[in-house]
Amino acid sequence: MSVELDVFVGNNTIMDEDVYQLWLDGYAVNDAVRLRMETGALRDCDVSSDVVHSDTMDQFRTFHMCEKLLHCPAKLGNQLLFQIPPQKQAMMIERYYQFDSAFAREVLGKKLSKGMKKDLDDISSKTGIGVKSCRRQFDNFKRVFKVVEELKGPLVDNVKRHFLLSDSLAKDYAAIVFFANSRFETGKRKLQYLSFQDFAFCAGQLISYWTVGAVDNMMEDMDVDLEKEFLHNLKDLKVLINDKDLLDQHKSLVCAQLRGKIKVFSEMEANFKPLSRALVNIAAKLTHSRDVRDLFIDLVEKFIEPCRSDKWSVGDLRLFLSHYSSTAHMLETFRFEPIWDRYMGVIKSCILKMYHD
Repeated sequence: MSVELDVFVGNNTIMDEDVYQLWLDGYAVNDAVRLRMETGALRDCDVSSDVVHSDTMDQFRTFHMCEKLLHCPAKLGNQLLFQIPPQKQAMMIERYYQFDSAFAREVLGKKLSKGMKKDLDDISSKTGIGVKSCRRQFDNFKRVFKVVEELKGPLVDNVKRHFLLSDSLAKDYAAIVFFANSRFETGKRKLQYLSFQDFAFCAGQLISYWTVGAVDNMMEDMDVDLEKEFLHNLKDLKVLINDKDLLDQHKSLVCAQLRGKIKVFSEMEANFKPLSRALVNIAAKLTHSRDVRDLFIDLVEKFIEPCRSDKWSVGDLRLFLSHYSSTAHMLETFRFEPIWDRYMGVIKSCILKMYHD
C-alpha cells in the first residue's frame, strides 16, 4: 500500500501574511484555499489546488503550534522551535491581538467572563465576523485584562510591555480594560450611534485625568480605578447652581463672551441654567458607583440631546464649553477651580467627541 506524504524542509519558517490573516479570521482550510485561488497573488498563477491545499495546511498547522506562544508574546522571541525573523514575530503578535472595532463595540463595558462566551454566536451574526475570530478576540480581551488589571504603573505601558503591542493598539486595549473594570454603560439605544473609537477616546481622557495615576504615578492600579477622593470632591461644584447669585453671574459672563459669536446665542441664553445644572449635577452624582457607570448616557440625555434639538453646531458647542469652563475662574466667591478644571477638561473633550451634529 502506497502512502503519499507532503514534506516541507527549510530553515526559516514559511509564513505568508495573507494566509496568516485567513487563519486569524477563522477560515477552514478548504475555504482558505478557495479564497487564495480566487483572489490575491495566486489568482493569475498556474498552480494546482492540491499544492495550494498542502501549503495552506502546513501554514495553518504552524500557526496553530505558535498560538500558545502568542498568548505570552515574549515567549515567541525566546523559543527555538520556529526560526521566525524578529520583524515577522512583531507582525504575528500585532495581528493576533488586532480586533474588529464592531466586535469591541459589542463587548465594551461588559464583564469579560466565561458566561459571555455564549453571546459570541449572536455577536458573530450581528457583526458578520466569524465565530472563531470572535472567540480569539474575546479571549485576547480577557487575557490582557487578567494580566494588567492588578499591575502597578501606567496602563498603556503595562499592555505594551507584557504583550509587545504598538502604541495605538495598546491604547485601544487600555480602553477595553478600563471600561471592563468600571463597567460603564454603553449598550443603551441612545448610545448606539457612538463607535468604539469614540469611547476609546473618552477612556483615554478619563485615564489621563481622573484616575489615581493622574496625580500619583506610584499608586497601585493607578490607571484602572477612578480616584475616589476626586469624585467625592465633585459635589462641592454644586455651589455653581445652588447659589443663585453665582449662577446668574456665571450666565452673564458666558453671555458676554459669546454674544455675536455663535448662531444659537438666543437658545443658549434661554437654556443656560438647565444646561449648567445638567453638567454640575452629573459631576455631583459621580460619588456613587451606579452614577459613574451612567456617565455617558447622562451626558447624552441631559446635555447632548438638548443641544442637538436646538441645532447647535460643533463649533457653537466648543465655544460654549470653553467659555463656560473658563469664566468660572472669574467668579469671586468660587473656590474650587482645580477640581472644576480637572472635571470640565475631560467633560468638554468627551462631549465634543460624542456630539455628532
